[in-house]
Amino acid sequence: MIIYTTEVQDINSFYRLESLKEVFGIIWMFVPILTLVVGITIGVLVIVWLEREISAGIQQRIGPEYAGPLGILQALADGTKLLFKENILPSRGNTGLFSIGPSIAVISILLSFSVIPFSSRLILADLNIGIFLWIAISSIAPVGLLMSGYGSNNKYSFLGGLRAAAQSISYEIPLTLCVLSISLLSNSSSTVDIVEAQSKYGFWGWNLWRQPIGFIVFLISSLAECERLPFDLPEAEEELVAGYQTEYSGIKFGLFYVASYLNLLLSSLFITVLYLGGWNISIPYVFVPELFEINKMNGIFGTTIGIFITLAKTYLFLFISIATRWTLPRLRMDQLLNLGWKFLLPISLGNLLLTTSFQLLSL
Repeated sequence: MIIYTTEVQDINSFYRLESLKEVFGIIWMFVPILTLVVGITIGVLVIVWLEREISAGIQQRIGPEYAGPLGILQALADGTKLLFKENILPSRGNTGLFSIGPSIAVISILLSFSVIPFSSRLILADLNIGIFLWIAISSIAPVGLLMSGYGSNNKYSFLGGLRAAAQSISYEIPLTLCVLSISLLSNSSSTVDIVEAQSKYGFWGWNLWRQPIGFIVFLISSLAECERLPFDLPEAEEELVAGYQTEYSGIKFGLFYVASYLNLLLSSLFITVLYLGGWNISIPYVFVPELFEINKMNGIFGTTIGIFITLAKTYLFLFISIATRWTLPRLRMDQLLNLGWKFLLPISLGNLLLTTSFQLLSL
């Protein structure tokens, strides 16, 4: 069989084209992930700036003002400084656990952002088990903190790691029961389906009105999961120097703060998705029917409006969390555990039983 030169060239060009398509396909697959990571990074920088400005306002002082306009680049300057500082390893500690602990804390929280719907068509992975995947992945973060505390060969650090693990277990159960109640109400565990189930009546369709007890328990449990005041016992400076991060320096020390703010942003996003209607406009249909139609818009404009609404609701709860930090005093460890096991757990369990009973009666 004779194969002409032109045919060989055509075959080679076809294979080159196919390989280029595969390469572009692989690159395009990483574009949404990189976009999400960049957006999250900007969100964390904004939260740090907001916290400094809000805390300065509460304490009647000026706050950051020199690094960039209104001090908005202060967090970036601090991160750059930590990046170039020396990483010190404890001589008698477990170097492997010491080094991998901060990474586990950050990566486990970053993976949870994949199931957050920022708009009707803007989600990295719309899974049927979205909210339970978040709970499963986020429960890995305390393991990283425990590894950091144990690997530091420091009693203060180890106590901080143990406190982080105990606190996470105590508040993970009420939080999961509240999420299960929302899943029963929406007949789905997908974050997109939960938002769609709240979209029928605008403001009055939010799960906040159908699950007020669950909302309060979820809010308290999420603050405890983020280890924010009044629940920051794992790093209580009056008792444990700095808790599990006592022996850390440089960028590893900075990773703990990144994980804390990432967790805060993630919790506020899930409050928005589960209880506040997500990307849907919050005005009842009976008052302004024209604005209500924005929920049904597609394309770039509809997506942009959805992102704006989601972030507006999210940053409202970020403001509440930040104001809580600078308002309430820290609890004792026994008060923290009593609140989780003796109050929030029975209340969330009762809320789940009531929700299940109403769902069965409505069949």
